[in-house]
Amino acid sequence: MQASTLNPIQLHLLQLFQYNKDEESLNELKEVLFDYYCKKVNEEGKRIWKERNMSNEMMDELLNTHIRTPYK
Repeated sequence: MQASTLNPIQLHLLQLFQYNKDEESLNELKEVLFDYYCKKVNEEGKRIWKERNMSNEMMDELLNTHIRTPYK
């Protein structure tokens, strides 16, 4: 197995973890990270929506389309 180097974000988080030693701090950090990534996912979704000129009608059509692979 080949060793990999940590990126700057990983290094920074490791440095921060030396100060957080209780469960409450861990839960707060998890919530902050969750909120951050939710925001990023929403931004990307909005970008794709705009880029593909999506509409609510198109989304309804996609959601109501049966796309399962048929059994033979």
